[in-house]
Amino acid sequence: MTNNVNINVNGTEYRWPSRPVVVVCIDGGDPRYLQELLHEDAIPNIRAFIEHGFGTVVDGSMPSFTCPNNMSIITGTPTSRHGISGNYYLDTQSWKPVVMTGPELLRGDTILARFAEHGAKVVSITAKDKLRRQLGKGLDVSQGHVSFSSEFAHQCSMAENGIENVLEYVGMPQPDMYSMELSLFVMEAGIKLLKDRRPDLMYLSLTDFVQHKWSPTEVEARRFYERLDDAFGRLAEQDIVLALTADHGMSDKSDAAGQPNVIWLQDLLDTRFGKNEMTVVCPITDAFVAHHGALGGFVRVWSKGSVSADSIIAYIQGLDGVELAINRATACRLFDMPEDREADVVVVSRENVCIGASAASHNLDGLKGYRLRTHGGLSEAKVPLILNRPLNAQYRQKLACKALKSYEIFELALNGTS
Repeated sequence: MTNNVNINVNGTEYRWPSRPVVVVCIDGGDPRYLQELLHEDAIPNIRAFIEHGFGTVVDGSMPSFTCPNNMSIITGTPTSRHGISGNYYLDTQSWKPVVMTGPELLRGDTILARFAEHGAKVVSITAKDKLRRQLGKGLDVSQGHVSFSSEFAHQCSMAENGIENVLEYVGMPQPDMYSMELSLFVMEAGIKLLKDRRPDLMYLSLTDFVQHKWSPTEVEARRFYERLDDAFGRLAEQDIVLALTADHGMSDKSDAAGQPNVIWLQDLLDTRFGKNEMTVVCPITDAFVAHHGALGGFVRVWSKGSVSADSIIAYIQGLDGVELAINRATACRLFDMPEDREADVVVVSRENVCIGASAASHNLDGLKGYRLRTHGGLSEAKVPLILNRPLNAQYRQKLACKALKSYEIFELALNGTS
């Protein structure tokens, strides 16, 4: 094992941990949940971390989706560096969306893999398997590391995940994809592995089922956060550095009648400019659209050449509910995104509005009985960042002079605590 040296990952120097460092990404962990539950005194462990350690609200990466932000956190870089700017981008040769969850599309190294190369023992546990392979890029589980998802906990093998018989090991049944237990399984597995193996670095990434379904004031949201808070307390009592953040926030995007407040952008563009002139891609789309119906606050528009980006922008800017309609260069400059995977036009909605492609292409059956709560835009880009230990003098001074990003959480946990 390498000790007392700095490990360079994508241009940032990270100090070797003197005790285990556990970073948790609370998927959909909008600061409003913590504000409400701190007011109710329902999350005493998180309150203690904030009071005795460090707590603030920071900027996440845009678009405010799961994959871009998890990849930013695990690489310590913005999306312009690691290249994962959504679940999909458009291949303009075939005009078909391309899934962006493969490790071959992730640029640069992960913090876990680089530390593992130098002898650290690392663990990565996610709720959804779509993140697992990218988070585990370059990680050789045959060397004692662990990388698995609670989605496929029942299928784990030593060859693929570095662990087997996970359900028996954790003592929980296989969780349903649409349940809070999918996240709680991640937490219980992390607590047990921390006790049994005491890895140097651990990354736990949850799912946002609860936040999509329930607002901060609803009983089920409170129950979930109380259980998370208990798990955080059991992690922290094992003499670790615990760092909490989120990949994105969550906003109610329904109208007064409880129906999704949607701009059907593909339909509008087809009517204005003609069909087959441009393609709208909703990069929030994944295999589990019952969460959100593939509706979010950020979409991309590619023109096939007959209509200029300026003409598209001029039209979209006049639509009620649109916060921004900007070209590729402007979007990449504002949001630090990769130009080679960006569209001709980027569209961001207001907080209470979401954007879809065509009405016929979205299945909203999973939303029946619930208000649409989703994310993707600037309205959901603010996230909490909490440490269970105080910052050292160097980092207190450093943060007084700069805006903090959520992807700096490993740097704070490794370099910024005493």
